[in-house]
Amino acid sequence: MRLVVTGAGGRMGRMLVAAVQATPGVMLSAALARAGSPALGQDAGMLAGLGPIGVPVTEDPLEAFVAADGVLDFTLPDATVHFAMLAAQARIAHVIGTTGLVAADLARLEAAARHAPLVRSGNMSLGVNLLAALVRRAARTLGTEWDIEIAEMHHRGKVDAPSGTALLLGEAAAEGRGTSLAEAAVRGRDGITGAREAGTIGFAALRGGTVVGEHSVVFAGDGERIELNHRAEDRSLFARGAVKAALWARGRRPGLYSMADVLDLAAS
Repeated sequence: MRLVVTGAGGRMGRMLVAAVQATPGVMLSAALARAGSPALGQDAGMLAGLGPIGVPVTEDPLEAFVAADGVLDFTLPDATVHFAMLAAQARIAHVIGTTGLVAADLARLEAAARHAPLVRSGNMSLGVNLLAALVRRAARTLGTEWDIEIAEMHHRGKVDAPSGTALLLGEAAAEGRGTSLAEAAVRGRDGITGAREAGTIGFAALRGGTVVGEHSVVFAGDGERIELNHRAEDRSLFARGAVKAALWARGRRPGLYSMADVLDLAAS
């Protein structure tokens, strides 16, 4: 399977290149970076610490997409939406790990998914997606008599909050309760907030140091508490998950998929 890595000069892009090179059955057909990036013209393998692999970093996504079977994309919302339109035109799989997407972005991704398979997730790891399945089940079982709070911590450089993973977990909790996260979410508290409203799902975001990613989902009942946790210790697990998603998506019918589909957790 011929894969394109976008944002190949960035930290995640370099890990994606390394994951592609380490996975049997896939090959890096192109590596992309934004116009003006110092990575342009450099060998993608050298940037990833692998040594030369003969794939220079370029900036033309259309040329890269028409010669590929799939795209691995952990960039920025505007870039991801643009790549989704091009991937849809080329009818190739698009795997998206970009976070910070807003409703208008998601609507455009849904439109692109009518023409090609698109896998989007706030987190590509097996552990987090299994955690989401557990959260969904617990929320369904415990109901609104138990309060749900989601806390996450990431490195000081992360620019969006709550994290995509925290929102993924929040969506799982809301689905378990048969409601929407948009209606239930409380994103941070400050000042005199009054008593906690039943049925809400609270979020807290911490930033500091070099933390890869830590997430906790707390179910608090009367006199007892359940905590479900996940700690990411190595970003390469996200890259490996993205390659797995691309292999799964190849040849699939057009549609918007998640890692729960890839890992067969969708019915959990």
